Amino acid sequence: MSSEDLHAPRERLTLGTIAAHQATVSLMEELEAMDWYRQRAEDCDDADLKAILIHNMNDEMEHAAMLVEWLRRNVDEFATQLDRFVDSKGPIAESGD
Repeated sequence: MSSEDLHAPRERLTLGTIAAHQATVSLMEELEAMDWYRQRAEDCDDADLKAILIHNMNDEMEHAAMLVEWLRRNVDEFATQLDRFVDSKGPIAESGD
């Protein structure tokens, strides 16, 4: 992990904060990859290639889901917010503050 990604000096951060940063950055990368594969698949005219791109997109979704679960298990407030919103009914914004 590059220290340039950190907003505070690494030596002043706890191991938990560094790990959460690593998971967060990785999640962002997985979400970006999902978006890229989705766009490429929609734009693709070759059926075989499109199937591969969709498969790759789904793999990225699996990776993202694993990272979300790690964050849920290791970042208390993240778990609280997931409990609040995941599987909620009605308009999502109405569940917010």
